Amino acid sequence: MCPCKQIKTIFRREFKSYFDSPVAYVFLVAFLVLVGFLTFHMTRFYENRQANLMPFFFWHPWVYLLLVPAVTMGTWAEERRNGTIELLLTLPVTLTQCLLGKFLAAWAFIGVALALTFPVVLTTYWLGNPDGGAILCGYVGSYLMAGAAVAIGVFASALSRSQVISFIVALAFCFFLMIIGFDPVVNAVTAWGVPSGIVDAISQCSLLTHFDAMRRGVLDLYDIGYYVGVIVFMLAAAQVVTENRKAA
Repeated sequence: MCPCKQIKTIFRREFKSYFDSPVAYVFLVAFLVLVGFLTFHMTRFYENRQANLMPFFFWHPWVYLLLVPAVTMGTWAEERRNGTIELLLTLPVTLTQCLLGKFLAAWAFIGVALALTFPVVLTTYWLGNPDGGAILCGYVGSYLMAGAAVAIGVFASALSRSQVISFIVALAFCFFLMIIGFDPVVNAVTAWGVPSGIVDAISQCSLLTHFDAMRRGVLDLYDIGYYVGVIVFMLAAAQVVTENRKAA
């Protein structure tokens, strides 16, 4: 069987499972409410009278920080808890294909949530004449960042059979990768006398640093490569962890 067909089978199984539970709809509503509240209330979107989505995209990393670990915490942990992981791995499908299918399903689910924010775009066009390229770039950056967070969540889920532990690990990991590029943290570390070269090098590992340029409308292959690298690395780490647990 073609590897793509096997990945597609896992993808369909996992993606459908999200909508078989009311949790998926709770997540979608929570995502839209949080993004809408933060955009229109916290940043006073209407009062600023600026037809751009920078305030809208500003909050995406922090919403993902809370909600993506909740989506991914059961990808492997639930399989372990129910004892279905052994059955899954006896099927004519490789561990890599399982990982890719589960990752792509979770990422696609986040993509559905992101696509449902289209009324914000319509509101921006109603207010003025925004830069469509900058909006598209912001969405691309947001989706890539979500993919990196999903990959981290899949890795965290592979570490334990407890969904709570998986959620906490994913949350902590994503939070760390965000704050090392958060301007107040960077400025505080610089004020402590840490050489600027070291600070810049560390901040370049942040999920926020590479997203900032994209939400401003600048699409750089370096930033895209960073997110792709995080996704590949975290999925490879998840595969190593799962193989070690299977061999134990």
